[in-house]
Amino acid sequence: MQPPPEVVHWLFSTGFILLGLFLVCEVAVGPEVWRKRAWRAYLWPGFLFGMGMFMWAVSVFFTTSTVHMIAHGIWAQAMMFAGACLLGLARGKLRSPLWTLTVAAAFLVSGSATLLHESQGWLFSRSSFLHHLEGWAAIGAAVFPIGLSFLPRSRFFSLGLAAVFFFIAVLLLCHRDIAAIFGHISPEARVAK
Repeated sequence: MQPPPEVVHWLFSTGFILLGLFLVCEVAVGPEVWRKRAWRAYLWPGFLFGMGMFMWAVSVFFTTSTVHMIAHGIWAQAMMFAGACLLGLARGKLRSPLWTLTVAAAFLVSGSATLLHESQGWLFSRSSFLHHLEGWAAIGAAVFPIGLSFLPRSRFFSLGLAAVFFFIAVLLLCHRDIAAIFGHISPEARVAK
């Protein structure tokens, strides 16, 4: 039995909420206090890597078309690559702070894949509208990890990145397979029974 697509969106929404909370907690107490416990440095990079692994399962078991499978596979690769690079930085295996640009690359790649995999227009259904909004939000969100690579102690960029994770989580929570947007649904949309 396969769950409805919105259930998978809601599970990933929970993951994005946790990513945002990890970042907010680190900003609230400061990086020195946050890293007094060694495992905390690995928390959000490891969680991002784990979400990428679960995205592979989504691309294999929960997609209905080749385009969706490719898009979910691209998201999985982007999340795993960014998470792996951040884990390398946390461990000290990677030294340059420019490796944090992989998070910006993940946002750009994921946002582009979201826009390309949604074949319907903005007002086709709620799902189409949210996919467009998520894609453009991810592309715009690349500003925050770029800022963090050059100003790693910036509270503005850290909290901005957390806010983006919260925003994407809210959008994912709003997903339903076929639902009206602004009281409108395209006549071509099939109503689920």
